[in-house]
Amino acid sequence: MKIIAGCVIKRDNKILMVKEAKNSCYGQWNYPAGHLEEFEKIMDGAIRETFEETGCKVKLTGVLPIANIDLEKETHILIRFMAEIVEENISFDKEEILDVKWIPIEEIKKMKKEELRGYEIGIKTIDDIENNNIYPLDIFDNNKYNS
Repeated sequence: MKIIAGCVIKRDNKILMVKEAKNSCYGQWNYPAGHLEEFEKIMDGAIRETFEETGCKVKLTGVLPIANIDLEKETHILIRFMAEIVEENISFDKEEILDVKWIPIEEIKKMKKEELRGYEIGIKTIDDIENNNIYPLDIFDNNKYNS
């Protein structure tokens, strides 16, 4: 099992999306996200992945419902944070990301399965935002504990 953390950044009824360059999802739009590194805090991982994939510095503002997804024949836990831009400087590694852009929510809702990575959870994310299924960050204890 792996943990994926990422951010959903909404501004002016648009979402900042990344276009994937990975073979398994080439050309599909996604919310910036990725696997946590060993010993990394979940919130820190979401901020790091967002920066790596978009070049933007963000501040977390809330958390969407946690999802359990099957990906690459393995169970993944997906933690999506709502975030706002602190510093917008769109830049990305062209080997991992093809493009980064603000996409209107209505356009995302009209995307086909071939256009949106993890289509079901991608659409559910928009539904959660529109229904205000956003929870406070303090549900996360961002401390690290040693055994």
